[in-house]
Amino acid sequence: MSIGERSVTEAAGSVSRMVQQQKNLEAYVGFANLPNQVYRKSVKRGFEFTLMVVGESGLGKSTLINSLFLTDLYSPEYPGPSNRIKKTVQVEQSKVLIKEGGVQLLLTIVDTPGFGDAVDNSNCWQPVIDHIDSKFEDYLNAESRVNRRLMPDSRVHCCLYFIAPSGHGLKPLDIEFMKRLHEKVNIIPLIAKADTLTPEECQQFKKQIMREIQEHKIKMYEFPETDDEEESKLVKKIKDRLPLAVVGSNTIIEVNGKRVRGRQYPWGVAEVENGEHCDFTILRNMLIRTHMQDLKDVTNNVHYENYRSRKLAAVTYNGADNNKNKGQLTKSDTDDGMSPLAQMEEERREHVTKMKKMEMEMEQVFEMKVKEKIQKLKDSEAELQRRHEQMRKNLEAQHKELEEKRRQLEEEKVSWEAQQRILEQQKLDASRTLEKNKKKKIF
Repeated sequence: MSIGERSVTEAAGSVSRMVQQQKNLEAYVGFANLPNQVYRKSVKRGFEFTLMVVGESGLGKSTLINSLFLTDLYSPEYPGPSNRIKKTVQVEQSKVLIKEGGVQLLLTIVDTPGFGDAVDNSNCWQPVIDHIDSKFEDYLNAESRVNRRLMPDSRVHCCLYFIAPSGHGLKPLDIEFMKRLHEKVNIIPLIAKADTLTPEECQQFKKQIMREIQEHKIKMYEFPETDDEEESKLVKKIKDRLPLAVVGSNTIIEVNGKRVRGRQYPWGVAEVENGEHCDFTILRNMLIRTHMQDLKDVTNNVHYENYRSRKLAAVTYNGADNNKNKGQLTKSDTDDGMSPLAQMEEERREHVTKMKKMEMEMEQVFEMKVKEKIQKLKDSEAELQRRHEQMRKNLEAQHKELEEKRRQLEEEKVSWEAQQRILEQQKLDASRTLEKNKKKKIF
């Protein structure tokens, strides 16, 4: 480019900039531009979202995460935590920065490898609870600092709970886990690997799961109420499909000349993004397009506030003379008018009552099992006695039969011996007669 061409280009650029500035000056001036200002600041700052996935190994958690965000967060070189960590329940975080349309999202995936894989799964949910509480604690400490400019939000905003596609309802572990965490995090139940169920089986399985969730009073994520008709239809559609039956895959397959993501089977292709095959698109739209901010708001305004109020209402040291009265607890009234000490005493009594009730129930169960065992032993003893008596009678019958056969044999022996003696006598008489006849002939 020559110097003249460059100057013309620069002049044209300066003219266009002046025109653009003039347009900006003539643009609408008013507080209606506030959303645009908030939008620009939010885009500049970026967004954070923490997603927890919980479920047994082999339910396709890593594959679904890759499918949701179109990223290789887990790959053959870096497999999911369930394939790397065994035996015990651990909590592992993976972070990935996703950029789309100039917007940055720092996605944190919290996985729980080892969950539900042990023979004894008692308290396997405790590491998950501890992790959620620790993130609440970190955020509360960041809020309490003098300098609060940098407050990274690492709180868990959503928990995807994967249910095995057994077709037989929820397991006791599923119910217990959701009951323990439904007041700490937004729980969204998912039926994993839904392509293993027929449509009829899937619908029946969904109804059974929702029935059990209502019976056990488990609180799932509550969708926000809205006056907008379109949003209300969307929320109703999502609620009618709960729990969402999902299939994950990043494999591209060509079907009827169209490239789709799915899983190839001998009978056909299970398309991931086909609403007739699974609920993957509903889950993706809900998490990313429509309800991500609401999930964060519910976490902040409900779950975190509950945790914060419990922490602030707890027993504290006397701030007036901390060194002098260190170790002495003070009574600060809570919202219900009960002091923390009284509240702790009430909780202790309730715990003792609950433990006594559990002890009585365990004793009753133990007594019942002992009685059942004793009854089984008595039944076994009676059965052995009956079999012994039957065998004794059989032996006596066999003994009588042998005695009868022996008696018959003795009689036959005596009869045979008598016949033998008669035959010998006849032979002897015949021989004597023969000798007499010979003597007569000689004389």
